[in-house]
Amino acid sequence: MPMMCGGTSESKPATDEVQQICNKVKPKAEEHAAKTFAVFAAKEFKTQVVAGTNYFIKVHVGGDEYLHLCVHQPLPHENKPVSLHSVQTNKTQHDEIVYF
Repeated sequence: MPMMCGGTSESKPATDEVQQICNKVKPKAEEHAAKTFAVFAAKEFKTQVVAGTNYFIKVHVGGDEYLHLCVHQPLPHENKPVSLHSVQTNKTQHDEIVYF
C-alpha cells in the first residue's frame, strides 16, 4: 500500500533502528511520565514523512503497561539528534497507534 503524503504508514513490527530511537528518548519519556521504566521495548511503529521522519512508536514498559511515543528524526544533513515530541501514557498492548 503506498504511503499517503502527510499520512502515517501502516503499523509494522519494531526494528532494531526503532529500538535505538526509543533508547535515545527514554530519559525524556520517563521525565514526562514521572516514573522510571525497567522495561522499554519497542513493539510496533508507524512513520510519517515530513521534513525528516516522525515515528509513532508503541513501547512496552512492563506488566501490561504501554506508552505511545511521537519522535521526530530530522533529515541526515541537518545533523540534529532525534527528539521526543509527545507521549501518551496508560496504553495497552491492543491500543492502536494513531496520529497525535
